[in-house]
Amino acid sequence: MITYANVEVLAAVSTVLGDGPWGRHHDGWDGGGWWLWGFSMMVFWIAVMALVVWLLARRGSPGPTPHDSARAILAERYARGEITTEEYHERLDALR
Repeated sequence: MITYANVEVLAAVSTVLGDGPWGRHHDGWDGGGWWLWGFSMMVFWIAVMALVVWLLARRGSPGPTPHDSARAILAERYARGEITTEEYHERLDALR
């Protein structure tokens, strides 16, 4: 025999399990493939954020310039004693 108390218990159990008081969905629509759209949008925005971070990281470190390598060669020649202190400073000023 179905009583009002039994219906209340079934509705409470159904609500706890996540199906709502009317079963699956009260309008009969289960969402179809919309979860795929949401997942795709999430992947898209993660990819956009990763691209922005990558571009900012690349922009931050330009790398050595030709003047840096010329200064390094000049410093090596000075360290080996091939040029004097005056020549070193003179050529270093010319590179600036």
